[in-house]
Order: sequence, then C-alpha cells, then structure tokens
Amino acid sequence: MAAGRYRRFLRLCEEWPVEDTKRQRDLGLALRQRVAQAFREGEHTPIADPEACDQMYESLVRIHTNFYKNKYPRLKDTTFTGVTVEDCRMILATDILKQMEDMKKGTWRRLREKFSAKKPEEDSK
Repeated sequence: MAAGRYRRFLRLCEEWPVEDTKRQRDLGLALRQRVAQAFREGEHTPIADPEACDQMYESLVRIHTNFYKNKYPRLKDTTFTGVTVEDCRMILATDILKQMEDMKKGTWRRLREKFSAKKPEEDSK
C-alpha cells in the first residue's frame, strides 16, 4: 500500500504549480522537498502511520483543488484593505520583498556595501 501512497503524492507534486516569483518560499517547492524526505526509499518506504499519511494527502488535495474557496465563495475578490489578489501576489514576490529589505537599510550601510571591496558575507567572518 505504500507504493500507492507514494504514487498519489508524486501525482500531486506534478500537478502542484511552482511559482517562480516566490523563490525559496513556494509551497509547491516545499511540498516536493517534504515528499522526497518522507519517501526516501520511493515505493518501498515503510509508513509508520498510514492514517496520518492519508489525512495529510487529503488535506493537501483540498488545498490544491481550492475546495474551501469553492465551498465558501467570496462576494468580492478584494481584502478588507481593498487590495486585489494580483496586487498581493506582486507585493509578495521575492524581488519586491528584496527591494523593500534594501530600502530598510540605513544610508551608511548601503554606501558601505556599495563601495566596499569585500562582499558582505566576508564582513561577517
């Protein structure tokens, strides 16, 4: 039965999209890593708690298929702040977050990093 569970998780990983805008923070990427870690031996991996494994799979399928979004439809596609889904995606993109992090740096630190001959990683050594 472990082989069947392994194949179901693999199929879910194939269907789950990877968002390039969320490098190192993507749920699809995290899912693939967790499945690879949990099923190290592939189809021959012994499963300690099959019921928990099945429950996890069913929960992930509900997230992937937007079960609750369809079950409880929203009246508007905005939040209480008036921000749309596309605006949220843009704000949460890794590049935008990096730019915001750079903006938080003080002027002295930015100048030091800009004109420093060493890379910032070398400063911490």
